[in-house]
Amino acid sequence: MSESSPLPPVRLTSEAELARDALATPLLSRAARLARWAGPDTRVGAGGELVEEQLPGAADALGLTGDDAAATASEAWRVAVDTGLVEIMDEEEGAVAAGADLALLTSGAPQDVLGVWLTALETVLADASVPDLDDLVDAVDGGGEIDFSSLDWDPEAEAEFLDGVLGNLYLLTVSEGGAGESPVPLPALAASMIVPDDMGEPTNDVLEQVSDAMMRLDDQFRLLEPVGLVDFQPVDETLMADADEESSAAADDADVSRYGMVRLTPLGLYGLRARLLESGLTAPAVGDLADKGADALLDGTAAFPPTAARAETEQWLARREPLAAARELLAAARGGDAGAPLRRLHCQQALSLVGLEAEPALREVLDDAELGGLARVWLSEHGAADVPPPSEAMIFWLTIDTIAAQLAAEGNSAELQGLVEGLAQQHGSFFAAAWRVDHPATPDVLEAMGRLHPDKKVAKEARKAAFKARSQQGG
Repeated sequence: MSESSPLPPVRLTSEAELARDALATPLLSRAARLARWAGPDTRVGAGGELVEEQLPGAADALGLTGDDAAATASEAWRVAVDTGLVEIMDEEEGAVAAGADLALLTSGAPQDVLGVWLTALETVLADASVPDLDDLVDAVDGGGEIDFSSLDWDPEAEAEFLDGVLGNLYLLTVSEGGAGESPVPLPALAASMIVPDDMGEPTNDVLEQVSDAMMRLDDQFRLLEPVGLVDFQPVDETLMADADEESSAAADDADVSRYGMVRLTPLGLYGLRARLLESGLTAPAVGDLADKGADALLDGTAAFPPTAARAETEQWLARREPLAAARELLAAARGGDAGAPLRRLHCQQALSLVGLEAEPALREVLDDAELGGLARVWLSEHGAADVPPPSEAMIFWLTIDTIAAQLAAEGNSAELQGLVEGLAQQHGSFFAAAWRVDHPATPDVLEAMGRLHPDKKVAKEARKAAFKARSQQGG
């Protein structure tokens, strides 16, 4: 993901709801319970970990049983230490006490709770990039040090791989037309990191890499689910059986869910967005512009997908009186810069969400060269009386402005090509008049019409008109 290209805006639930979700996650709730369980007799090792003889007591405090009870309790304790829920008071004696941040979980603001949760998330993400414990034990050399070369493990590469996967999952979730709240198949997520974009049919070697990546992700998402980042359906264990056993399995191999399914939770979206912002990426959220001026709204939503742009605009309008909002939008839509046509298009779309209370603001700009056209469109669409007809010069100016806005928004789209063809067909002398339009974008619009029109004769007329317009503007 490019640092300069903003990601699609994400819709987040309220911080209060997210904080409740964070407190309810298995890992943070266990960490908090252990922080309250710890007392004067609790002892930790040099790294802050609970000494082995106290793990059964910690597991009992959490109501855990079974083979994984001690490991689960140890993980929760580590999170309690890393998040400040537990404080090591005496490193030599290994004495501990409740940390200052423990009180934040009960009396802090939602933002405080989420701050603790984000720290827990970083701990788990770091753990998820580490090899299996058995592999680490096997890699310990005679001197007691870990021989990383024997693991075929690059810590930095592993962290980058997981970050990339989570970034792709975030993008799939927030993109218009993407996964949304639906789970993503694990093979698709693994393939997004392995298969080159320009590869048609993946080779056997690439498919094997995808399979290996999928199994790594299966292990990693199992670790990430208890912290509340994802909802995860693991890989069906029968897929990992021997070929003979697999052939007799009753499950249908065509069922993609057997290969694992994952989706980000609302809390996960919040957490990944926070990490993306921390890394310097532009990751907007719907509602970010609600308390900013109309200029920020019109410029900011320029790169938003239509649904997100509407949602952002609705939140912005909800904080203002309709008449005042309309006047602010119209004032921000003025200008002769390159971005002005798109601002006016977004202004028109925003005003379509405002009722007749805004009518006085639209009437105030009827004689404005830049806004008079869109004002007439709005008044007519709202059934207002006594709307003066536009002059021919205003019609041509609005046409150029509209095409310039669509070029900025969509480029050479099929929809724009249809508009260009329709204009040339309906107005035989369009280009003869259009080059005289006093609009900064006139030459560029006419050049684009020349590129887009399929008829060579008409396209030539458009290019000639563009040359005249540029000469007239001194270009």
